[in-house]
Amino acid sequence: MRSEYGDRVEKPLACWSGKETHNGEIIDCLTIIFKSGGCSWNRCKMCGYKSERYHNVTCDELTENIKRQLAYVLSEYKIEKFPLIKIFTSGSFFDSNEVPPAARDAIGAAFRGKTIIAESRTEYVKSDILEGFREIIDDGSQKMPLYVAMGLETSNDFIREKCIDKGHTFEDFKTAVSQARKVGCGTKTYLMMKPPYLTELEAMNDMQSSIRDVIPYSDIISMNLCNIQNMTEVEKLWKQNAYRPPYLWSVLKVLIEAGTHVLCDPVAGGKKRGPHNCGKCDYEIVDAIREYSLSGDVETLKMLYENGCDCKNEWEFVLKEEKPFCMPLTH
Repeated sequence: MRSEYGDRVEKPLACWSGKETHNGEIIDCLTIIFKSGGCSWNRCKMCGYKSERYHNVTCDELTENIKRQLAYVLSEYKIEKFPLIKIFTSGSFFDSNEVPPAARDAIGAAFRGKTIIAESRTEYVKSDILEGFREIIDDGSQKMPLYVAMGLETSNDFIREKCIDKGHTFEDFKTAVSQARKVGCGTKTYLMMKPPYLTELEAMNDMQSSIRDVIPYSDIISMNLCNIQNMTEVEKLWKQNAYRPPYLWSVLKVLIEAGTHVLCDPVAGGKKRGPHNCGKCDYEIVDAIREYSLSGDVETLKMLYENGCDCKNEWEFVLKEEKPFCMPLTH
């Protein structure tokens, strides 16, 4: 494959097309996970991307590698089809050591005129950097051309520190939101349901309170369901029967009672390494959650929750009987 960056093909870690609800409309979306210089924090217990990075490269080499990934995306996808682009890296898109400014600017220029959602840790959300990138992508056609996505995970500082090791506080998140809004950028908040060391009930209660807490600071809320990624601390616990991903019943209850539209894509839903129930009812529920993410209509979720399945009794027993430091009761 020949590009302006030479013959060598450099694929991103992942890239896929899909649908996303944005401003009340279902639109085409392209999601890209760029391989980068690597996450500066590199300690989150559930993250499988922290080991994905270029090693022993100069800033110029890193820039060219990322530009080659961009060239691959532009050659493989009809970019004009996608009004929304979601950008992820191994850590933070706005960390200039991870994604050099020249690479970041090239990505912005390639997607000028699109709405971009780019993920970053809170400490790299600085108004001057955001404003510079927004000016590159903004051609006047989008009401809000740039959204900053941040993995707050939970509004509870104790859970975030002890169960996830995220390395920032709720106050840090609020400061980052202020930095983004100061220069006209939107915010997307990622929450994590059931990090390790929580009972099913603790995880469900934490997610319900977190959703309420982040509404004032979030234009978009997305709830990620913890799943078992390779070479993570969560995987070690899971192999020791010391961790179970969330029940889909818990997910339904949280979404039904959220009082606001919360995006949710149950990655590995229905599988042992992902959020699951008994296996018989899982895929219908997973499909319904994905449809709800697009429509915002909770009626199908309510129907599935009320009709239940035999395994709902097990879930209710777990909520009642599972205790901290002697969990999980099931796998």
